[in-house]
Amino acid sequence: MLTEDSPLVKVAGKTAAPVLEKNKGLRTVGDLLDFVPRRYLPPAELTDLSQLRDGEEVMVIARVARARSRPMQRRKGHMLNVVLTDGRNELDVTFFSAFGHAAKLVPGATGFFAGTVGRYQQRWQLTHPDYELFAADEDDLQRIEDFRSRRIPVYSATGKIYSFKIRRMVDHVLDSVTSLREPVPEEVRRRRGLPDRARALELVHRPRVDEDPEVGLDRLRYDEALVLQTILAQRRRAAEALVTTPRLPRADGLLAAFDARLPFELTAGQRAVGDELARELALPRPMHRLLQGEVGSGKTVVALRAMLAVVDAGGQAALLAPTEVLAAQHHRSVTAFLGELALGDLLGGHLGTRVALVTGSQGAASRRRSLLEAASGAAGIVVGTHALIQRHVQFADLALVVVDEQHRFGVEQRVALREKNTRPPHLLVMTATPIPRTVAMTVFGDMETSTLSELPGGRPPVTTHVVEADKASWVARTWQRVAEEVRAGRQAYVVCPRIGEPPAPSDQAGVGAASAGGSVPARGGPDDDIDEEAPDWPVPEGTDAGGPELTGVHEMLAELRANPVLEGARLGVLHGRLDADTREETMRAFHAGQVDVLVATTVIEVGVDVPNATVMVVVDADRFGVSQLHQLRGRVGRGSAAGLCLLLTRAGGGPSGERLAQVAATTDGFELARVDLLFRKEGDILGARQSGRASSVRHLRLGRPRDEQIIAEAREDASRIIDEDPDLRGHPALAAAVAMRLDEDQAAYLEKG
Repeated sequence: MLTEDSPLVKVAGKTAAPVLEKNKGLRTVGDLLDFVPRRYLPPAELTDLSQLRDGEEVMVIARVARARSRPMQRRKGHMLNVVLTDGRNELDVTFFSAFGHAAKLVPGATGFFAGTVGRYQQRWQLTHPDYELFAADEDDLQRIEDFRSRRIPVYSATGKIYSFKIRRMVDHVLDSVTSLREPVPEEVRRRRGLPDRARALELVHRPRVDEDPEVGLDRLRYDEALVLQTILAQRRRAAEALVTTPRLPRADGLLAAFDARLPFELTAGQRAVGDELARELALPRPMHRLLQGEVGSGKTVVALRAMLAVVDAGGQAALLAPTEVLAAQHHRSVTAFLGELALGDLLGGHLGTRVALVTGSQGAASRRRSLLEAASGAAGIVVGTHALIQRHVQFADLALVVVDEQHRFGVEQRVALREKNTRPPHLLVMTATPIPRTVAMTVFGDMETSTLSELPGGRPPVTTHVVEADKASWVARTWQRVAEEVRAGRQAYVVCPRIGEPPAPSDQAGVGAASAGGSVPARGGPDDDIDEEAPDWPVPEGTDAGGPELTGVHEMLAELRANPVLEGARLGVLHGRLDADTREETMRAFHAGQVDVLVATTVIEVGVDVPNATVMVVVDADRFGVSQLHQLRGRVGRGSAAGLCLLLTRAGGGPSGERLAQVAATTDGFELARVDLLFRKEGDILGARQSGRASSVRHLRLGRPRDEQIIAEAREDASRIIDEDPDLRGHPALAAAVAMRLDEDQAAYLEKG
């Protein structure tokens, strides 16, 4: 008996099953049914052989034009040479052993041929391809007619398991499986106009020429969306059952004093989101909210006002940053915003609170002082990196956790910080990367979302240009523009994808922040920034991971020093291998205008705010993701002068060039986030993996408009189902699908939040 839970070895055999599991993640019969075709071929048409590409894995439908068997010169046996045709173009096929093939591959025979295309003597060739001929005997006319009435599915091949072998496995399963699970309730199927699962699988794997496979695919997409949204709906319901301490700010407290001293007017969006956060902080249920917005929209000010509100109510706030550079920047910004309010002691009766900084590479005395202020409650706001989650870091009354750039933290890290209070604290997650609605509903589907789309008044847009590195005049003009900005009294960033090897000590000139970074000390601590020899982002889909070696910070610094147009410019270096004191000194010098050009890795990607910086050059820009480039250029043009971003690339055209063109064409972060999704996979949306290798979505594409509608409908239906049946006791098939979707790690993720 064959069921969806049957191991795939029952269908694929002992040789193919391990290959399919290793390369495609297929373990069961149900997995095979969910493995949908990449495309479909019309059954009555031969494949256009003029579209072949060297090195491509192909499956073509072709007819044998000629075949010749001849003895081999250096060993026994016969070689078979076959010429396939589509009626106009030809493809050579070679078998080094004619045995078993010569009798079948005769002129006029038509079938599938699969293998890797190569070139030999200026002709296309397949060597020892796998093939399947169409039947031609009169006893099988019904099967031939049935075959010709259906589209031909083309599956993603792996190793020697070609598409038509997978098709045969799927055919066997569809004809043999005894029952199929129906996770979607009948009432929902009827209301949404969805076919049942059996019909959907037939439409996907064996569609007739007059049927639309998309109808079946939409049903599979809906299944996936409903299971995911049911999991998230259960998680939202569990969060609503938690009880925490309401945080009611004083009317004449720290927040009011902060607002009174702000040197600028809050935008309408900032005020609206602030009111939204205040209402949730005053509830006895923990807030669980995502704050997203455009680059420079003022998310940090909104988060700071929420932190001051809980300090007013006698609690504490923790701000968790992914890198020491960003943590130090937040500490500086918060302290500067508060001014004299950061000198007071709220518990001592004065209007004010201390702001503590906790990082892994702090000196012992500074770290001891910060830990004492956090534990005693003297510090109402504690800013830190991963070091904040260590067991010995204690709080008097942790009321609010603000997580900056959540995707850079593991689940256990966030949970450890939230468990530092007897009652769960409120949670505010900030992301500097705008998120399309589909992603917000899925990746952050258990959270309420606030969006800041309005930029502060008077901020000019940033102009972006792509600079082709093989055009010497363009590159020269790039550094001239940097020099022009420096001569005008402004500053620049030069961002490189890697650190590279530092020069020998004898080659280094200058001392301190404005030099080449001095010597390169040992790493400060385990929470140092993630940006190391390789970028901390996955290479986007379509990016060539090979090519020229990436430019390092030290190499770039030497090049700029030798460039006469930058003679006299004060150059600084910032990257993750420098110790905390050197990084802090460098950033302070850049803030103070003592460094003209800062050569850095992506440690300056988010949170760094220097209004006098007006130009950024991103070196090897094709090796960065779309959203990351958008974040990087958000570091310039933050003052009254216009910003300029120059994307230096050796990539030429293709997908990499297209990505850069998209970035240059728009400053709309939400549009770019959607583009980014189309270039890369979504990642594991139920777990902590965010890089697209082991995605927990198989059919949905976050960012595709049709899928956005499906996700929205599934979210609505899942919420209704969980409201009526929280434990899914009345929906056993859906409960089983939910259980199957969650492996042990993902279940723990959902349990911990």
